[in-house]
Order: sequence, then structure tokens, then C-alpha cells
Amino acid sequence: MAVLSIQSHVVYGYAGNTAAVFPMQRLGHEVWAINTVDFSNHTGYGAWKGKVHEAQLTSDLVAGLEERGALKNCDAVLSGYLGNAASGAAIIDAVKKVRKENPKALYCCDPVMGDTGRGFYVKADIPKMFKEELVPLADIVCPNQFELETLTGIKIKSVESAVEAINLIHGMGPSIVLVTSYKEKDGELSMLASDKKNLYKTTTLELPFGQNAAGTGDMTTSIFLSRYLETKNLQKTLELCTASVFGILETSFKTAGELKDNMIELKIIKAQEELASPSYSFKSTEIKK
Repeated sequence: MAVLSIQSHVVYGYAGNTAAVFPMQRLGHEVWAINTVDFSNHTGYGAWKGKVHEAQLTSDLVAGLEERGALKNCDAVLSGYLGNAASGAAIIDAVKKVRKENPKALYCCDPVMGDTGRGFYVKADIPKMFKEELVPLADIVCPNQFELETLTGIKIKSVESAVEAINLIHGMGPSIVLVTSYKEKDGELSMLASDKKNLYKTTTLELPFGQNAAGTGDMTTSIFLSRYLETKNLQKTLELCTASVFGILETSFKTAGELKDNMIELKIIKAQEELASPSYSFKSTEIKK
């Protein structure tokens, strides 16, 4: 299957397309990557070189694919970090063009805006673009807990409030919601996946990365989308995704001695076997909606 992935790109380390493309390829998908930004490294380092691309570049590249007749072979569009709101408009146009050629194609939106403890790290007009334009267009949306709160205005303090927020996202349009990080108790980290009818939760040990890692959400979303395209089974997808993500994070943490500026970079290549054949197995529990 082919995925059109429109998001950021870094030369050093893993974030955006750099964190998403290889996992999808390793899981057997063709990936057509369009970069919304090209930075030397992710912004968590506090300093970087590079530029945000004009939205017209995304439009031009999609138009080129359209001219080649490629869009009819696109099974999903994945979007992530936006350098500016204009890029969001270009993504909307891309999704509409793909759906015109292949009505069965899925749109998976990772509403990258910020994270708990770090706050927002996007321009002020980006949250509105996600909430009013991109999320309603999506089939699958993959917020972290901070982004779920931002999109819904609901403070997540319990499973009940998480369910309320997830249902509100469903009401916006998406048929599938993956909460990529949900913290219920210290020392543990969960993921929640809902398809309106069913809601599942997986829980793993929380590795002490703090705010020193980036790209985990980008990687998680790409693995989830890959497995869902393969299985079309929400529960199985969540369990496989959780196993791969934890395996890669564990490998990354164990090699944290290779720190640069106190940042931990994902070891996606080193731990690539965790994508196809995860070392761990996590069983999900069903939550009453």
C-alpha cells in the first residue's frame, strides 16, 4: 500500500517524516514523503538551521503526482507538523485530490501542537487550523493527551474525562481516535484507541525520557496507520503498535549515553526489528464507553 506523508523533516535525529517514513517502509508500505519544513534538527534543541517551506511547494508536488496518475494508487494520506497554517490548506487540497481518485483512501491526521510539560511549540494559528479544518476532514486522528485537551477544551483527569474528550473528537468527524499518550498513574503510560463503538487501552512502563525526546508521536502514528492498513482491526492494531513503540523506546533509552545537548534521539534503525517482530506483547483492555 502507498502512503502520502506530508510533515516536517530533520536532517539530524528523528522527527516528522524522519521518524515516520522508515517505520512505514519497514512494515511494507510505499511512502511518498513531502516535507513541510527542512530543519537541521528538531526544535527541542532550542536552536536549529533551515527553513519552513511555502505551502505552494506541497501543492506543486501533489500536482506532479496527480499528473503522473499516481494518486489513484494512494491508500492513505498522513499529515503531521505544519510550519504554517497555509500548509494546512495545501494538505486539505491534497486529501481531496486523493479521495477523488481513490474514495477508499484514509486520511490520518496527527495534530502536532505541543505536549504536557512543554506546552505549545507551533504558531498561534495552527491549533485553530487543526480543530476547524483538518480534524473534521480526517478518518483517523492521533493526538497526545495535551493535544486532546487542546482540541476539546476538556481537562483529562480520569478515564471518564478521556472518554468524553474522545467522543467529542468523534463528533467532529473522525471514525478512529488514537490517544498516543495518556497518563493515569505515575510510572505508567497508556494509549487509547476508539472507533466509536469500541474503546481499548494498552499500558506500559513509562520510561523516564522527560522532555528530552522528540518524534515519538510521529513514529507512533506512522506505526498505527501502517498496522491499521494491514489489519483493519482496531484492537490488534493498538496492541502491535504499543509493542513496537515500547521496544524502540526501550532501545533508545538504553543508549541514552549517546546524549547530545541532553536530548535522547530515537534509535529507529538500531531497533528496526521491533517494527516487524516486536520483542514484547501487550494485551489491551476494553473500556466501557
